[in-house]
Amino acid sequence: QVQLAESGGGLVQAGGSLRLSCVASGSIFRINAVGWYRQAPGKQRELVAATISGSNANYADSVKGRFTISRDNAKNTVYLQMNSLKPEDTAVYYCNARITTSFIQTNDYWGQGTQVTVSS
Repeated sequence: QVQLAESGGGLVQAGGSLRLSCVASGSIFRINAVGWYRQAPGKQRELVAATISGSNANYADSVKGRFTISRDNAKNTVYLQMNSLKPEDTAVYYCNARITTSFIQTNDYWGQGTQVTVSS
């Protein structure tokens, strides 16, 4: 079994910062691609940022220059540093990871989500 657990969400004023963390646990052989998604009320889930190695990343246009995705392989942890937050960043943020288990099976896993609310 593999589980992803997010933390770090909360309420912040516009212009503020938050750092989200996602810790993977369980029978992990290798964590491949990782990403952060978000879903606002009444909207579809969208990709915010994704990376394979940590050195190259893709970002949604709406967050480029403000958000940074990183990973600590030793800790099986993925981070999303969010700066200059805007009210339109308000959403539930989900961590996603493509993980190869100890049983050499590769699947996509999702965390339970963490709420980010940005007040104006």
